[in-house]
Amino acid sequence: MLQLDINANVRTTRGKGAARVLRGQGMTPAVVYGIGVDPVSIELDTKSITKTLLHINRRNAVINLEVSDGKKKSKKHVVIKELQVDPVKDSLVHADFCEISLKAPVTLAVPVELVGAAKGVELGGILQAKMPTVHMKGQILDFPDTIVLDISDLAIEDGVDCKDLSIPANMELLEDEDRTVVFVADPSKVKLMSLEEEEAESTEEEAVADEGA
Repeated sequence: MLQLDINANVRTTRGKGAARVLRGQGMTPAVVYGIGVDPVSIELDTKSITKTLLHINRRNAVINLEVSDGKKKSKKHVVIKELQVDPVKDSLVHADFCEISLKAPVTLAVPVELVGAAKGVELGGILQAKMPTVHMKGQILDFPDTIVLDISDLAIEDGVDCKDLSIPANMELLEDEDRTVVFVADPSKVKLMSLEEEEAESTEEEAVADEGA
């Protein structure tokens, strides 16, 4: 699991006007939410964290957030909940974080990373990535960044099911073990299926037209 450290300060000002002033000073307003605790308003140095946060957005990553409140400091483990970005300046406008426990089990979607060139594709087969992610359960720091799947040996009409994935021993796979993750399809059959689907759609449209006549 990807981890990074970020520093923040408790923010005492509120409102849109205060947020604009804060951004003018090179700071980004943010909020940390948590189950059973009050939200904490914070401010982050825009220049140092913008690229970092946008880089990990929509990825599984734990942020070790050190929050300063005057002379007091506390550490929170958070994940990104939402990032608001200025569409013109491409700069960070606001960030929402969700505080998490490192020990409580969580469920996350982990990307499946395909490596290698399937020999079936080299012979004209069509690679079908049916499951770009798989859902797993476990402690958040135990999650792998990706599930690496070597597809080099896949011939035409070969595939890999969930039960064939290499899952860490301390993680639980939540998918049906017989679901297909990736498949090399026979191009002639794919073309035939497309023709059958087009014919079925055409028949449905004709039936609707007849009903309306």
